[in-house]
Amino acid sequence: MRMPFPNQSLQRGKPGALLLCALLFYVPILPAADAPPAAAIASAHPLATRAGLETLERGGNAFDAAVTVSAALAVVEPYSSGIGGGGFWLLHRAVDGKQVMVDGREKAPGAAYKRMYLDDKDNVRESASLEGPLAAGIPGLIAGLAHLAEHYGRLPLSQSLEPAVRLAREGFPVNQGYRDMVGWRLKSLQKFPDTARLFLAGNGVPEPGHPIIQEDLGNLLEQVGLKGAGYFYQGPFAKLLVDGVRAGGGIWSLEDLQNYSVVERAPIVTEYRGIRVVSAPPPSSGGIVLTQALEILEHQDLVGVDHITRMHVVIEAMRRAYRDRAVYLGDPDFVTIPTDRLLAPDYLEGLALTIDPKRATPSAELGDTPDLAQRGENTSHFSLIDAEGNRVAGTLSINLPFGAVFVPPGTGVLLNDEMDDFSIKANTPNAYGLVGDQANAVAGNKRPLSSMTPTFVESADRVGILGTPGGSRIISMVLLGVLDFAAGNGPESWVKVRRYHHQYLPDEVQFEPHGLVAYEQEELRKLGHSLKQASYSYGDMHAVMWDRKNNQVFAASDPRGEGKAALLPNK
Repeated sequence: MRMPFPNQSLQRGKPGALLLCALLFYVPILPAADAPPAAAIASAHPLATRAGLETLERGGNAFDAAVTVSAALAVVEPYSSGIGGGGFWLLHRAVDGKQVMVDGREKAPGAAYKRMYLDDKDNVRESASLEGPLAAGIPGLIAGLAHLAEHYGRLPLSQSLEPAVRLAREGFPVNQGYRDMVGWRLKSLQKFPDTARLFLAGNGVPEPGHPIIQEDLGNLLEQVGLKGAGYFYQGPFAKLLVDGVRAGGGIWSLEDLQNYSVVERAPIVTEYRGIRVVSAPPPSSGGIVLTQALEILEHQDLVGVDHITRMHVVIEAMRRAYRDRAVYLGDPDFVTIPTDRLLAPDYLEGLALTIDPKRATPSAELGDTPDLAQRGENTSHFSLIDAEGNRVAGTLSINLPFGAVFVPPGTGVLLNDEMDDFSIKANTPNAYGLVGDQANAVAGNKRPLSSMTPTFVESADRVGILGTPGGSRIISMVLLGVLDFAAGNGPESWVKVRRYHHQYLPDEVQFEPHGLVAYEQEELRKLGHSLKQASYSYGDMHAVMWDRKNNQVFAASDPRGEGKAALLPNK
């Protein structure tokens, strides 16, 4: 059932009250004397994990390390996250149990409007929301890092950013993952000379080991460390950004940058079979969709049924939760989200009762939505815990690989293309095949709906931290990871779970190669499911677990990616 959440009504369209709610949201979970025997970091790149360990070794806490890892990923994974993007950081502070999400999601420029990506015949303009500065929202990453350092860290921001400054200036060697992402967006990268000079070699895919040096980005990070987030959002550097964006056809203004701020939001909290699940609130769809799916499954027998029926029921729970995502969810500062109703026990029990264990429910039978693809490695996640028990689940993104593939000259800032996460046109899927309603329509200063789902799972004797990239599939991957936690398994298992997915529309079960074996495919088709195998493995989950009963810490990085998990034993 859903955990009591007395502030729920404050989560709907009242930013001032919401901020106060988040600041006062304390969840005492662990006795103050409890502490793990080691710190742990699992991130999408070995250099980012190493950078985070460096900050911990220098006396920083988990929140300082989160700044370091976020900034380092921005340097070494320009295809997944970056200073020109944003992110969500889910925090747990050990001393008082406070849990909160720092929302550093991008915002639409003030001049944005509903039809800005449509032509005069109401057709979507090709690539307008995917390439070039018109596709970019106002970045929130720098504001998020400064907020973490000021309100939760113990080190100066400059010290936490030092490893990223060094990586930008000295460069990092190209690996196969980098080459794959460049290959996927090579033609787009080649359209913009300033971008191509930074991230290509001879205007083509760099060879393995080729150094990617970002001098302008290193200078920017150094100045932000010395002068704070204001260096990025106001003054000469902000003007350089805006001038470059507008010269390239974008609509940013200095006021857009000056007015950007992060928001602290109360997480979505639920209980599933004795396990507390803490996850991201809107403008992430992750927490609500994850909660709905879990509470639907709470009403199902997942132990006493056969393997195929269990898989079928999980798929049907995904279908129903993603349907509500399409209809109701958006930026809570702009639209009224019926959170109470969406998470009401009677409503979710009713959804559970509509599941037929012997037959797939066609999505059309769930009712029409009002007016309302897919690689997903273009986001990054890290999980970490420090020796005090502070923990962070951070998910960062610039949307498609290399974002908008546009760098305003002289800035080193690769812009996001998160504007595509809005509902550009009724009944028109975005780059991840997701449809949406008016709740997620384009509007000035609005945050686009996200699927990023940084999550904590907490039982009497274990604490888990997890998340992943993967576009629309993020929530279903986290769901499968939470179910694996509930089955008693650890992070090494969560990150390896075979992945399948249903997002309501298109009405099909998507799965990675080997995600469903031949027998499972055959049996699911007999139940009426339409299946579609992806041509690649997806997701890049990074997870940490503290086993309080045996006082051990475990960390794991997804074998599908090139990340690194590491422990730092207490001294």
